[in-house]
Amino acid sequence: MTEENNSTNSQYGTGYNSGRYPYYYGQGGRLVLVDSALEAVNRGSTTIGIKTPEFALITSHIKPTLPLVDPNEKIFLIDKHIGATGAGYIADIEQLIEEIRLQAQKHRLSYESPIDVKSIAKHLSTYLHNYTIYAVRPQAASIIIAGNDETGIQLYQVDPSGTYLKGNGFAIGYASDTAIEVIQKEYSKDLTFDNALELAKKAIEKSIGDKPRVESGIVTKKGFSKLS
Repeated sequence: MTEENNSTNSQYGTGYNSGRYPYYYGQGGRLVLVDSALEAVNRGSTTIGIKTPEFALITSHIKPTLPLVDPNEKIFLIDKHIGATGAGYIADIEQLIEEIRLQAQKHRLSYESPIDVKSIAKHLSTYLHNYTIYAVRPQAASIIIAGNDETGIQLYQVDPSGTYLKGNGFAIGYASDTAIEVIQKEYSKDLTFDNALELAKKAIEKSIGDKPRVESGIVTKKGFSKLS
């Protein structure tokens, strides 16, 4: 083995394959490229998802932009009954949004019915996981998906590794640990929509240390809509 390969082994851990792929595993079995993608997510906009039996709210901080520059869209329509948001590199977020939009459209055309929310989350999970097993840069974006189907109101989070979680509250992006602590302390299944929106804003404000400007969307049993 050459000195160059020895040096690379030291940096990335044992098992480096110099012939075909940049190897992924670091010390302790950590996925180096996925960890880097998660670090990029943690520099993104603080983004919140809150679910009750009656609705799911998704909210994302709109970061200040340069003068004369409009902010990027943060809340996305996936289908009539599903919305999504994300944190990380905006180009990666938008690519993942287009991927799950396409999946929802394919399902409607094939089965003449709306796709269930879990299938969207699982499809995105598989799509992202493929980036961790081939020689491709992982997508530097985490996505929160909110929707309504035959099983009720649903909320999922999918991270760059392809791991997906279902729950009542999520926080991703900048200082997300601080944001989720605020939500955990004040969350209740009896939250009204106004209460949930104020809680989301409070969690973001606590994270960024300033009054936030946000974009939000809500899923009810009637479907998904963006809030002005």
